[in-house]
Amino acid sequence: MTTPLAPLDGIKVLDLSRVLAGPWCAQMLGDLGADVTKVERPGVGDDTRLWGPPFLRDDAGELTNQAAYYTACNRNKRSITIDMATAEGQALIRQLAAESDILVENFKVGGLKAYGLDYESLKQVNPKLIYCSVTGFGHSGPYAERAGYDLMVQAMSGMMSITGHGDSEPGGGPMKVGVAVTDVFTGIFSCSAILAALHARHRTGEGQHIDMALLDVGMSILANQAVGYLNTGEIPQRMGNLHPSVAPYQDFPSADGNVLLAVGNDGQFKRFCKAAGVPEWAEDPRFVLNAGRVQNRKELMAQLLPLMKTKTTAEWIKLLESQAVPCGPINNIAQAFADEQVQHRQLRVDIPRDAGDGISSIATVASPLRLTATPPVVRRPPPVTGQHTDEILREMGLDAERIAALKAQGVV
Repeated sequence: MTTPLAPLDGIKVLDLSRVLAGPWCAQMLGDLGADVTKVERPGVGDDTRLWGPPFLRDDAGELTNQAAYYTACNRNKRSITIDMATAEGQALIRQLAAESDILVENFKVGGLKAYGLDYESLKQVNPKLIYCSVTGFGHSGPYAERAGYDLMVQAMSGMMSITGHGDSEPGGGPMKVGVAVTDVFTGIFSCSAILAALHARHRTGEGQHIDMALLDVGMSILANQAVGYLNTGEIPQRMGNLHPSVAPYQDFPSADGNVLLAVGNDGQFKRFCKAAGVPEWAEDPRFVLNAGRVQNRKELMAQLLPLMKTKTTAEWIKLLESQAVPCGPINNIAQAFADEQVQHRQLRVDIPRDAGDGISSIATVASPLRLTATPPVVRRPPPVTGQHTDEILREMGLDAERIAALKAQGVV
């Protein structure tokens, strides 16, 4: 059997980014088959290499100083260490950029211009280069010079104002999402923009600059909440696990824990009522239509809460799944990875690694992109800092003597 070509086989990516948004984008490109070269600081590496605990364990079960965070967004990459503050380091990066199709960076606005590594400079050596900049607030506007972090943008965009319980409820107050959702979405949007630019290059033969901002993405992913406000003037409020426009669509206490009920249309509600032994609810004028259930949510909840406590979570799931009523458990992450569907989809990927650090395998989450003819591939585990420096420099035409000299000077 022959291994099918990945979608981006033959495409070269230069990853100058750190932390999450940029590396997530570059990892997606790597999953799709691109050859990704990640540039890191000598002796330090990406900031997230130190973001722990948790730290990886070696084959003997002993903790290492390698943070697990880094492994989340840096597989399918080769790592080279280069000090871009030096003239020699800048020349090496320019050479890499001249041979690359795509560059991803997340320095502050103007941060790379001082090194001659900004888009306008690199465009001169590679007009076909697709150059994606990821910043907190974009390359224009009054906030352009500010540093931006996911938590700041979750707060500024309004995301925290609609996440968490209401002020009058126990534990009420603004709450961030449990992962750096703005960073992750920015990585995904950046990858989409790059693929669009790559397609445009097929027609024009020219690259372009992509200006991605965490704030722009944060506003975009407000989705229905933003559009609701823009068209009604009503400011959305925190509602815990309630849905502002659909009911019942939330978690409920069951006889032995909690169960999630996600009734998305009137037919599902009618089937729920029949299965739960309360068919009359589906005929109640207050509850027949979803709009009525939302408007009369308080009255509906007064009846639903005691009803949902009459069965265990497993009993509700077995009963309602047979009637095509969406429901499920509220898993912790260990339970999620133990779920039979998650295991069937092979969403855990254990990648062998031979980097001489005592860690022979690293577990990551599989790409959710399932292309039948050109599927994503996992070719490389997350690298140790500078693992491929010599290999990449040799590919660039440097001999052993020159590589040794660069190391002695601290350039690589």
